[in-house]
Amino acid sequence: MKYNFVMLNTILKITNNLVGSMEKIVGKDNVLSSYEERFVYSTDSTNITNPKDLADVIVFPENTAQVSKIMKYAYAKNIAVVARSAGTNLCGACLPKRKGIILDFSRMDKILEISKDNLICKVQPGVVVEDLQKAVEEFDLFYPPDPSNLKVSMIGGSIGLSSGGPHTFKYGSTKDYIIDLEVVLADGSIMHTGSSCSKNVTGYNMTQLFVGSEGTLGIVTQATIRLIPKPEAKRVMLAYFDDLEDTSRTVNEIISNLITPSVIDLMDKNTLKTVESFYPCGLQTDKTAALLIEIDGFKSNLDEQYEKIIEICKNNNSSYIQTASTKEEEERIWISRRSSFGATAKLAPNVLTEDVVVPRENIVALVKGIQEICDKYQIKTCIMGHIGDGNIHPNMALDLRNTEERLNFERAKKELFELALSLNGTLSGEHGIGCEKSEFINRAIDSNNLKMMKQIKKLFDPKNILNPDKIF
Repeated sequence: MKYNFVMLNTILKITNNLVGSMEKIVGKDNVLSSYEERFVYSTDSTNITNPKDLADVIVFPENTAQVSKIMKYAYAKNIAVVARSAGTNLCGACLPKRKGIILDFSRMDKILEISKDNLICKVQPGVVVEDLQKAVEEFDLFYPPDPSNLKVSMIGGSIGLSSGGPHTFKYGSTKDYIIDLEVVLADGSIMHTGSSCSKNVTGYNMTQLFVGSEGTLGIVTQATIRLIPKPEAKRVMLAYFDDLEDTSRTVNEIISNLITPSVIDLMDKNTLKTVESFYPCGLQTDKTAALLIEIDGFKSNLDEQYEKIIEICKNNNSSYIQTASTKEEEERIWISRRSSFGATAKLAPNVLTEDVVVPRENIVALVKGIQEICDKYQIKTCIMGHIGDGNIHPNMALDLRNTEERLNFERAKKELFELALSLNGTLSGEHGIGCEKSEFINRAIDSNNLKMMKQIKKLFDPKNILNPDKIF
């Protein structure tokens, strides 16, 4: 008992010293350290309701200099540091796996520059994605990446996970728009990875090394983002089908006709029924699946494309086509798509969303395989995703308090990953790996590739203090 008391006092002293040191760097108003506060910030959207490891302190830096000082302290003391934005990720990427510091970037939320002439903007990591989109639209510019949680998700997290969204099919994901990063390294030193030029092949592409690295190589404190001109107009429709095979043929034929939709997403029958119950908007709930199709560009070109897509849908046995002729009708269709996760939450206390991707030719086999797996383990599942690029998200509703349901989910998840890999796919298209998928990564990545990744991690983070125990 005496030994335990001594150890407890030692731990408390170390923690108090850490909190005090952080307060000196960022001020008392930017530090949280109560049990309740540490508990809340040690969770994210993965539905891990009882985290095993709590951070010692939550710190809200306001500038790069403070982040550098924090990292110098952490490096000297060998303290783990996890960077966090809105905590909306679904793979445990910002869950602390060791005691230490969580850096919350919600107070570094400034848009520093928007240049219409150079088609770029410069932002801090705490800028909300939707706020950035609205800000650049004032200049008739467009930032396409649009994760479903864009109303709350932040640029820092989007960079860490290379987030995508419905517009990825035509426009690409976060990685395609980041041209320079200001990064604080493990030892507190600061580096810039690129430039403000849209073209740059000067040395290694260090920018892309950090995008998608989940905060394991360095901490992003500023990003220079490439923008594009905002499309003049857009048109949206929902095409319903009674056979899943017809949706795949429709997508292929649209592309074969030299049309590149800005969005082409899939919703299965369970998703349609669940969303309509949650947010009544006139969805055809008796159909097997629906394609949400959006096209954008010049007004003069859209009508011809729109009519051609309708013709293709009908030729491939679309049983009903819901068109939108007003902004309100367009918004109603989009809300139905973006409500899929929230609607699924009505089915059970917890919703776990997975993220796998396969070549488009294997999308039907993937969707049918997911349905079979979830039926096998009696998991209520709503399947939706980006059929244009093969990225599918099953939203699984269950009660994590029920041991059998939790175990069935773990079994289903393993079979889901095995299914995706067997179809020449991989573990994630846009959610990342974090700690939730790390045990499977050696199945998805070439052994030499994985070996090089680990060596890169060791080079940038020799003490393994940056978001440790993630990815692999």
